This record gives sequence, C-alpha cells and structure tokens, in this order.
Amino acid sequence: MRDLLGRQDPAIESHRADRPVIARFVSTVGGPHVVATHHGLGGRDADGPGLGTAASEASVSGRSGSDRPDSGRGQSDTGQSDRSEPDRPDSDRPEPYRGQFDSPESGGPAPRRPRAARGFGDRVFRFQLTATGVVVLAIMAAVGLFLLLRAGQALRVAKFSFLTTAAWQPDVHNFGIAAVLTGTLLIAAVAVIISVPLAIATALFISDVAPRKLRRSLVTMVDLMAAVPSVVYGLWGLFLLQENVIGLSRWLSDWFGWIPLFKVDGTQPGDPLASASVYTASTFVAGIVVALMVTPIQCSVMREVFAQAPAGEREGAYALGATRWGMIRAVVLPYGKGGIIGGTMLGLGRALGETIAVYMIISPVFVIQPHILQTGANSVSALIALHYGDASPFGMSALMAAGLALFVLTLAVNFTASTIAARSRSGAQSEA
Repeated sequence: MRDLLGRQDPAIESHRADRPVIARFVSTVGGPHVVATHHGLGGRDADGPGLGTAASEASVSGRSGSDRPDSGRGQSDTGQSDRSEPDRPDSDRPEPYRGQFDSPESGGPAPRRPRAARGFGDRVFRFQLTATGVVVLAIMAAVGLFLLLRAGQALRVAKFSFLTTAAWQPDVHNFGIAAVLTGTLLIAAVAVIISVPLAIATALFISDVAPRKLRRSLVTMVDLMAAVPSVVYGLWGLFLLQENVIGLSRWLSDWFGWIPLFKVDGTQPGDPLASASVYTASTFVAGIVVALMVTPIQCSVMREVFAQAPAGEREGAYALGATRWGMIRAVVLPYGKGGIIGGTMLGLGRALGETIAVYMIISPVFVIQPHILQTGANSVSALIALHYGDASPFGMSALMAAGLALFVLTLAVNFTASTIAARSRSGAQSEA
C-alpha cells in the first residue's frame, strides 16, 4: 500500500523482508505444502497480483517453489517464489508433519498412546500387584485341587449317580447331592428374589433421595448389618421370624397353592384347622433369613455404582424436564446395570454357601422338595455341617465331593456374573 507521495508503507516492506525467514521456519515444521499455504495468505498489494493464486496452484499441483509451472504472472511472482523456497535436493526436503490426527485411512501412522516412564518404584509396585493376583489364583486353584483329591475316592464309587441320587448313605455306597443341591438352589433363589428389590430401593434412596445429613447414618447402618454374625441371624429367624411368617405362608398356600412351588401337602385351601407346624422349618423361612443377610452386601455394591453416574447426564435429564424418578430411570439405572448384576451375583454366592443360619432353621430331609412353604429342606453346606463330626473316612470323602460341587457352582455363578457385568457401561469403565 502506498501513501499519497507514492512511497511504499514501511510496515509492508518489513513484512516482505521477513517472509524468507518465516518460510524457512514453516518449511522446517510443516513441509512444502505448508510453505505454499503460508505464502497464499499474503493477499494482494498495489505492486501487482497477490500470492494467493500462485500458492493455491502450488498446493493443487503438489509442488512448491521453483517446481511449479510458470503461470506468466510477471517477474515479481518468480522472485517471490525463489525467496520463499530455495532449490534443494529431494532428499533434503523435510517430511510432512504427521500429527496425532493422522490415521491409517489417511495414509499416516496410527496414533500412539502416551506411556509414562517406569522408574524403580513403578516396577516394584507392578510386581507386587502381579504377585498378589497370582497368589489369589494359586490359592483358589489349591482349594479346588484339595477338594478334588479328597473327593476322589467317593467320586470313583458314585460316578455320575452322585448328581442324581437324593439319598445320603455313604457307608452303603448310596449317596448323592440331588436333594441337597435342589434345596440349596431354592433357598438361594428365595433369598435373591427378596433381597434384590430391597437392595436396589435402599441403594437408590441413599444415593439419590436421602438428605446429605441422613446419608452418612444410613450408610453406616447398612454396613453394620453386613457385620452381624450369621448365628445371630439364625437365632432371630428361629425364635422371632418363623412364628410370625406362618400367616403369610398360609395365605400364599391358600391362594397360590395351584402352583406346585407354593403347594403344601396335607392341607386344604381355607382350612382354619390346618396345623401350623407344616409351615415351619421351610425353605421359605430360611430364604427370608438369608435374604436379610445378603441385602447389605448387595446394597453396598449397588450404592457405589449408582453414586458414580455422570453428573452431567443427571443435570441434562433435569434440564429436559425429567422428574427425579425419570432421571433415575433414564440415567442411574441404565448406568448401574453392571453394579446391579454384580451385587446380585455376589449376594447369590453368599446365599449358596450360607451354613449356620440355614442349619439352625431347616428340618433336614433327603428327598427332592420343590414346595418352598412346606416343612423340610436341606442344603449342601448344612449337610456338611450336619455329618462332619460323625463321618467315616469314606463318608468324609463323600462330604468333600459335596463341597467340591458347591465350590464349582459358586465359581460358575461368579464368572457368569462378571462376564455379564463387563458388558454394561459401568462394568466396562471399571475394567478400563
């Protein structure tokens, strides 16, 4: 741009003098195509045509500097080109910069993930974690191997009938876990059906509904329930719960007795003279007690996952006009699916192996008993506790075989739960 006397603006002259220096810097960082783009930003001045058109032609043709064809735009373009990109061999030309946004589809290398430098402390910490995981797996494998070796004698005698025989007479080689395994699964199923809705409701109330001042007290109370010994729950169920749940058992039998699960042999629907003893020491009572034992464990797991639901999504749901229940249903519950599954299966594993409370309540029978309201039930853990003291060497091997079956069942439940939970959103984030 020229002033009124026809002189060139000093600022423009200084900018043109600095262009070769800037061009060399940009060429070193970004390659020839960045140089051409840099010169294309020069615009048009009063001396002649601007450099934007020449730079665009250089970008389109894939060449820059003296390699681009003569466009016939005058000596000023050629001189500017010579200053911006000096002739150099192809081997000396810098490689185009490939940054973190390059991808295999664009011809660039795959993005690299940053890695922190590992010092001595990091290596020691990594070794400790690896050793701890290996020790845990080794202990689990050692327990399974011990049970398998001790149960080998009984399994060689019973073979596949061990899973189909209901009687338990190991001294005459007539034994199996069909009855006790059925009772174990029924007690655990009753416990999970009762405990899961209670645990979910408690966890949601603590994490999303309860005032902040009350929340700490509720968390402490739930954690204290998990610390109560099993024998205390067994005494409570035997002397307090059992006599007060007979009315509920009678009502279920009268109205839903047409379902085999709620049928009670020897009673008629609506019979007021039916003995109350047929409803005691049942799978239903044992399941209620076990449900109260596993609810705090399930609630703790679910509460921690619900509390990690993204705050932005919660606020977004409220901003769209959702109520509190709408926000919980749309954000918290879908996010906490992994925690719900994990807590449920953790409680199921505890219910499958519960011993003392079940042993104090049930009346052991060695027949397949599908009626949960009727007196008489059994479980694998209660069987071991009942016969451990007076078992013969062969009977002890049979008990070890029953323990091995329970061990395998618990592992299968936990591995299945971890697989399902890992597919959920919260589970995937915890794995990452």
